Amino acid sequence: MQMRWWGWAEPDAPVEVSEAGEAMLRSELGLGDERTPPVALEDVRLPDPRPLPELGAEVRQDRETRVRHAAGRSYPDLLRLRSGDGSGAPDGVVYPASEDEVATLLAACAAAGVAVVPFGGGTSVVGGVEGLRGSHEAVVALDLARLDSLETDRTSLTATIGAGLPGRTAEARLQSRGFTLGHFPQSFEFGTVGGYVATRSAGQASSGYGRIDEMVRGVRCVAPAGTLEAKPVPATAAGPSLLQLLVGSEGAFGVITEATLSVRPLPAESRYESWSFRSFEEGCDAFRAMEQTHVAPDVARLSDAPETRMAMAMSSHGGVVERLGRAYLARRGHGSGSIAIIGWEGEPGDVARRAADTRRALREGGGLALGKGPGESWLRNRYLGPYQRDELLGRGMIAETLETATSWSNLGALHAAIHRALRETLAGRGTPPIVAAHVSHMYPSGASLYFTFLARAQRGEELEQWAAAKRAAMEAIVATGGTITHHHSVGRDHAEWLEAEIGELGVEALRAVKERLDPAGIMNPGKLLSG
Repeated sequence: MQMRWWGWAEPDAPVEVSEAGEAMLRSELGLGDERTPPVALEDVRLPDPRPLPELGAEVRQDRETRVRHAAGRSYPDLLRLRSGDGSGAPDGVVYPASEDEVATLLAACAAAGVAVVPFGGGTSVVGGVEGLRGSHEAVVALDLARLDSLETDRTSLTATIGAGLPGRTAEARLQSRGFTLGHFPQSFEFGTVGGYVATRSAGQASSGYGRIDEMVRGVRCVAPAGTLEAKPVPATAAGPSLLQLLVGSEGAFGVITEATLSVRPLPAESRYESWSFRSFEEGCDAFRAMEQTHVAPDVARLSDAPETRMAMAMSSHGGVVERLGRAYLARRGHGSGSIAIIGWEGEPGDVARRAADTRRALREGGGLALGKGPGESWLRNRYLGPYQRDELLGRGMIAETLETATSWSNLGALHAAIHRALRETLAGRGTPPIVAAHVSHMYPSGASLYFTFLARAQRGEELEQWAAAKRAAMEAIVATGGTITHHHSVGRDHAEWLEAEIGELGVEALRAVKERLDPAGIMNPGKLLSG
């Protein structure tokens, strides 16, 4: 399975907008019938590759390989690729097979002034893998695909995994040995283990299994200045955490080559179901109580009213589902409420006990049980979003996501501020949007908010339209006390706001680390740290 050079993957079945979804997008956003396919691969405009030094590993400079490493999968990335703009393509793609080859390559690039972009699955949605040459002589993408080892320690319940191993492949190998990593981000089909670690990824089951930064026990990282190792000990008091400095470093300090992570026995049973709340606020209160009393499930996802409405309309049988679902919920006083997806995994007895505790908390919080159907449907389709986005982009729509997190006491204010910023900005450009959000990651002190917004694209001004919406949302996040990113990382798109997150001195401290580990400044320029 391989990603399309201009989008996500070829779907197993055609991805179509349901009749109800089509009607909603036509009436609210002005969706038309015109379709704009991506240009042909041979028509992508590429700069001539610049000369590269001897790099000590396999190098490819053919058109398709360069295009496939030209960008991630953010809206601006996809817009450029689909239109044939390959200006972000690297001059070459190198495939090291060992840490020694990585070290040789970095030394050669530092001496020659060649920028290096570590490349895993290419699924970044924040501009994290674009080849920004800047003042460097050339740029190469360092594809980690050949670093694909996996070893398990049954006694310690850990796995040591090569950074280039795709998450789906790692999970398949682990499951064949009776384990699971339990990390299932929406990029699961293509994201790599090294990419998860480098971006502080959070999977959809993080309430039960934890974020990737909670799973990581050790990391090896090859920097231009040398090799760093955070040893996989269970805990340490040996100063500030080198491990956590490398986790989330986004390839700006060096190349993560290997990570040791906690694993769990493969669950014998899983249960997924759906609940409804009269309002998003009521649902958030129930989720908070559930988390703080330690009865949260492994998967807990709460959609606000717009996302609930959109999900019903966009499902494969949207019209029927929406009519029947709305009628039932209206009779129960949940006519404009919020839907929650709840899931447990583990041994049968443990799942039954935990499910009983969770359900009790949900009922006490005003929840209405809707049965297994919607929950199991979500589980089957949880990786479908990027495929639907490709379809919508071809129909002249802007479809983008962003995420943040804040305290429970501030969650409602932040939710309202981002909604308002996106609606007012896009409506002000003559393209009123649908703005939807959900909670998908919970902590005792707060929770995440994951937003999706759809609007009719402004032909010829798509990037300006996106930038205006992004800026408005980011400024609302900063002003209202949210984090600039909960799990998509900083990349290029959020670098401007890093100082607002960690302060001027914090940014200077990270720059000092980068200057020590990467004196020539060749590692993933323009990402994490702007300028």
